[in-house]
Amino acid sequence: MIDWISFFSVAFASIVGASLVVALYAFGLRLLSTAGRPPHVEPAEFTDAITVVTPEEAEREAKRVRKARKRSPLSRAQKRLALAVARLCFVLCAALVLFGVWLIIPGFH
Repeated sequence: MIDWISFFSVAFASIVGASLVVALYAFGLRLLSTAGRPPHVEPAEFTDAITVVTPEEAEREAKRVRKARKRSPLSRAQKRLALAVARLCFVLCAALVLFGVWLIIPGFH
């Protein structure tokens, strides 16, 4: 016989946990952009692979990132605070993921 109350409590906890991880990560990215450090990854060059981002597109993206850094209306203290909170969001996100792994693997208990 299935214990439906336990099943729904586990389902609810997993949905809430996953939503919290996604929300923390998204909020961290938003604050990172607000702090004037929008995430920009340089395209990797492979000899035998398809290049997804052309050099022109990469240059346009780098130019957009430089412009975003210049036009931020925040003071230096506000930018530092946004950066610190963004890093805190990423640390909390990682801690939640590690806690979930700890719960799943019985050898850690």
